[in-house]
Formats: sequence, C-alpha cells, structure tokens
Amino acid sequence: MTALAAVVLLLVLAALASAVLRLGPRASAALNASAVVAAGVVCAERALCVLASGEALELVHGWQVPGGALALGLDPLSAFFLLPVALLSALGACYGAGCLGSDPRAPRGTWPLYSLLVAGMLLVLLARNAVLFLAAWEGMSLAAWALVACDASAEGRRASWIYLVASHAGSAALFLLFAVLAQAAGDPADFAAMRAAPTALPLGALLLLGLLGFGVKAGVLPLHVWIPEAHAAVPSHVSALMSGAMVKLGLYGLLRLSVLLGPLPPSAGAVLAVLGLAGALLGIGLALQQRDLKRALACSSIENLGLIAFGLGLALWGQASGAPGLALFALAGALLHAWNHSAMKGLMFLCAGAALHGKPTRDLERMGGLLARMPVSGVCMLVGGVALAGLPPLNGFAGEWLLFRALLDGGLALAGGARVAVLLAAALLALLGALAAACFVRLIGVALLGEPRSAEAAASHEVGRRMLVPIVLLAAVCVDLGIAPGLAVRGFASVAQQLFGAQGASPPALAQVASVLAPLGALASATWLALAAAGLCVWLGRWRPVARGETWACGYGAVSPRMQYTARSFSELLGRTLLPVLFAPRLRVLLPQGYFPPPGKLSSQDDEPLTRAVYEPLFDAIARRCVRLRVLQQGRAHLYVGYVLAAVLVSLLWVSLRALHGAGRGPGT
Repeated sequence: MTALAAVVLLLVLAALASAVLRLGPRASAALNASAVVAAGVVCAERALCVLASGEALELVHGWQVPGGALALGLDPLSAFFLLPVALLSALGACYGAGCLGSDPRAPRGTWPLYSLLVAGMLLVLLARNAVLFLAAWEGMSLAAWALVACDASAEGRRASWIYLVASHAGSAALFLLFAVLAQAAGDPADFAAMRAAPTALPLGALLLLGLLGFGVKAGVLPLHVWIPEAHAAVPSHVSALMSGAMVKLGLYGLLRLSVLLGPLPPSAGAVLAVLGLAGALLGIGLALQQRDLKRALACSSIENLGLIAFGLGLALWGQASGAPGLALFALAGALLHAWNHSAMKGLMFLCAGAALHGKPTRDLERMGGLLARMPVSGVCMLVGGVALAGLPPLNGFAGEWLLFRALLDGGLALAGGARVAVLLAAALLALLGALAAACFVRLIGVALLGEPRSAEAAASHEVGRRMLVPIVLLAAVCVDLGIAPGLAVRGFASVAQQLFGAQGASPPALAQVASVLAPLGALASATWLALAAAGLCVWLGRWRPVARGETWACGYGAVSPRMQYTARSFSELLGRTLLPVLFAPRLRVLLPQGYFPPPGKLSSQDDEPLTRAVYEPLFDAIARRCVRLRVLQQGRAHLYVGYVLAAVLVSLLWVSLRALHGAGRGPGT
C-alpha cells in the first residue's frame, strides 16, 4: 500500500516540477510520461495481486483535517477499476509523448494536468475516507476540466463550460451525500464507520443523491450531455483515458455506495437498468448521426456506459429479487464489458488521433482511403471497430453475450410482468447490437476505405513508432480478451463476492459462467488461425502475375471521390425509420432563387437533443431571471456593508423569534 501512495505523490511532484520550472515540451513530456508509466506499472501489479488473492490492502495515518484521515485501501472492487486506469494512463502517456512531445503548439499545461488527472483518479480509487474521497474527486474533475479548457476554440470553450457545470452539479450532490453519511458515522468519516451507521435521510434519498453525483461522471441518462463535448475537445490520448477509465469511476462510485448502504431494494437496480438501457439507445442513435469522428466515438461511449449500467442494474435487481443466476450472469457481463470497453475505446481514440495527426479535420465526409496510407493503425482501427460493433471473434461480443444469456435464462425462469420486461429488454439489446454494427460499419467504411475525399486525407501517412506501439498493444488486448474471456471472468470472483457475498458469488458459480464463454474462445481462436492461414496464402502468392483492368464505372467517364457514399447517406435510412425525430440533425437549406440564382447551400448540425430541447432553454430562463439581480450589484462598498448588516439583523431576529417561541411553549406545554 505504501508503494501506491508513493506513486500518487510522484505524479503530483512531477506535475508541480514541470509547471514551476516551466520545462520545454520535450522535458515536460519525458518527466511526466516517465512518472505516469512508473505509476501504471506499480498499480497494475498491485491490482492483479489483489484480484487474484481477494485480500485488501490498507494504509491509515493521522490527518489534521477535521473529519478526515489519510485512510487508503485497495480491495477487489477498487483493484478491478484500477487496472484499466493503470493500463490506459501508461499507454496514453507513451502515445502523448510521441504525439505532443516535440510539438511547440501543444498547450504548456497539458502534461502537468495529465499527471494530476491520473493522480486524482488513483486517489479516488484508493480513498477510504469521505473527506479524502471528495478532495480527490474534485481534483480529478478540475484537472479534466482544465485539459478541456486548453482548447482555445469556440467549441473548446463551450465544452469546458458544459463540463464545469455538469461536474460541479454532480459534486454538489456528492458533498451532500457524504455530509449525511459522515454525520452519521462520526469523526473520522471513514467508509468502514459509514457501513453500519443509521442516517437522517431515508435510503431512497441517499440513492438519488448518489445517482445524481456519480451518474454525471458515468454518463447516465439524462446526465450524459458533457461527454460528446469534452471528449472531442481534448487530445486523443486524453480522450482515451477519459472515455476508457475516468467515466467508469462514476460506476465505481455507484457500486461503492451500494456496498456502504448495504442490501438495496429491487427498485434501485430496476431504475439503474432502465436508465442504462435508455442511455445506450440514445448514445448509439447519436453516434449514427455524427460527422465528427471523435464525437461519434464519444457518443458510442454513452452507449457502452449505458450497457454496463444496465448490466449492473440488472444484477442488483436479480440479487434483491431472489434470482442469483440472473444476477451473476448480468454482473459478469457488465464487469467484462467494462474491461472490454476500456481496451476498445482506448484503441479507437488513439487510432483517431493517428488519423488526425497533423491534419486539421475530424469530418468523416472529408476522410477516406486511410487504410492504404496508414496500414498498421488502419488495421488496428478496424479491430477496434469490429470489437465495438459487438461482433466475434473480438472481445466486444463476449460481454454482450453474457448479458443476453442473463436476460434469456432469467426471463424464462421468471413469471408475470417481470418475465415480459426482461424479454423485452433482450429484444431491445438485440436492436442495440444491430445499430452498433451499422454505426461502426459506417465509421470504418467511410474513414478507412474508398478514395480520399479531401487533400488532408490524401496527405495522410503512418505515425511514428512511439504512437504505434500503444495502438498495437491495445489491439492485442482486444484480441486476447476475445480469445480468453472465461479467464477474465474467473478473475472477477473476489469482486462478485464483495458485492454479493460468498454465497451469492461462489467460485463454482463463476466457473459455470466462464464455461458459457468457452465456445466463444474456441471460435475466436479458430477464426484467428483461419485468418492467419489466409494471410499466409496471400503472402506466398503475391509474386504470381495478376491481370489488371479498369473497374466498370456504370458508364461514367470520369469517376471522382464525390461519387462515393457519404456518412450521412449511409445512416439516413436508419435515422428516418428507426430513430425518433429528436435524433435527426438540424438541416439548413438555402435554395437557389431568381433568374440568375447564386449557388445553393445545405448544412447540418448534429447537436445533442437533450441539450437543445431541455438544458439550453432551462439555463437561458435561469440566466434571464438572474440578470434582474444586477440592480443589487452597484459597485459601492457602503451598499455592500449595508447588505451584510441587513443579513445579520435578519438572522438575529430569526434566532430571537425562535428562542421566544421555544420559551413560550415551555416544558409542560
């Protein structure tokens, strides 16, 4: 445990040193990347040890902060989320050093903020005290906000404001939640003391505060609106860390809260499952409509986070309703998909950064032909796209298959309305898989295949080795998790026992879940062997003479890249037939008019529907009412002193009236 505390301190010192000494891009990248890689190696080793043994690590020291203590710990639940944080932060640091290490245009504070973000995430997972947890949570949120704010464009400023408002709204709910829990636990407000302390608020109110506070970070519907904005504004290696690891700390907070509050009612799991499934459908609907590559990946993160939340909610509901088989399959599927999503989305964001390296556009309509110009990163992007589409033989299929098994087996074992609801959820999950496949066929086909649609795409080239190595390693993780998903599920035994108890999640029960995945692993192995044999045959026959001729062009004399299908045309039919009108992009059409008309114009805007329809009108109405209070802000010191005096007099009058009322009632009344 001392080593974990030391690496957190190392990250903070590296960030302070590079900021105070005003190091250049190369020196700052080398210092902070080395610290992050060292921290990732140490954290990954400790996390694997705790997951394998199931024994928690603890470190407690006195602290002079009221209500606080330097209480750190690493149990299986923290270790499960610590592993993807360690992996993605280390690989992202290596990638960023190759991408931004020698770029003089990179913002000076990017590297210190990256180290502080990683330190905050580690401390959130290690904290075992309410004050320390909230301090780490706020530090992590502010570091992420500062990274978003490094983008000086109008979109970056908008994204930073949206993220700042969303994160602090969630932090306010968490402060209230932990204030109530800490008041019941006493001083110091450790998690162990909170577990058995009765609180002043009912359980439903505490769960609502937790859902608001942690749900913002986890992108739970309708608190997801910051994700497309923020993930598109930061550098790609930061997007990979935020999407693959940081957002999952919201799910970690929800699970940690379920451990602190004890057994939860079935309604808590049902609400989380409904919100998760609805958020998944919303996220994939948004991803189908996006022209911006990084915004499409960010919307896909909303979908995958919704899937994980759906699995966790289904598991909590099954455990509380007396369906342990359904609960265990759903929990294993959610946990496996959480690891899979970290690898898949980290890979896709790093590949997106490789595609955008040195290029000013993220518009899918201006890409094309990248696979021929970037063969290694293009193939890795193809691997990530197939995995995110939930197709075998890659890892994205295994977690979703466990969720299907949980729904089908559990639905057939239930009766009445519960059976209908679970089978309906299975149908919606199947629809979700089809939409995800269409989304990534669109993204991969438009970006990688065909001919370049712009000069930027035509000038694309493969990135350097320092950027390729993290990409290839994450692609290998996706392949390995697809080949051996059962091995990963067996490693979840300690996490499942911490959440459900030894009886609800015994090792034989996890072995039964892992046995369901054995055919998938065998299928994946056979598929990769067949692909390797096919590749070998192609390589051996590459010297054979091949007759070449022109492709039939349907009678067109001059074929141009503009004749290819666009990203919009690919998804337009799905958008019109399957998705609500709210998902449709806003089109602005300027028709030619007059005898000598100017050129017409067609533009589209793919904004988030809840932001457009709910949040923007709400905040505009609040702002209009707050403007009326400007009359009180005159800039005169004596007027402000009068405000303070009036507030003090009103407070004294209120206290006096309460005292008189209490004295008038007396002890005998």
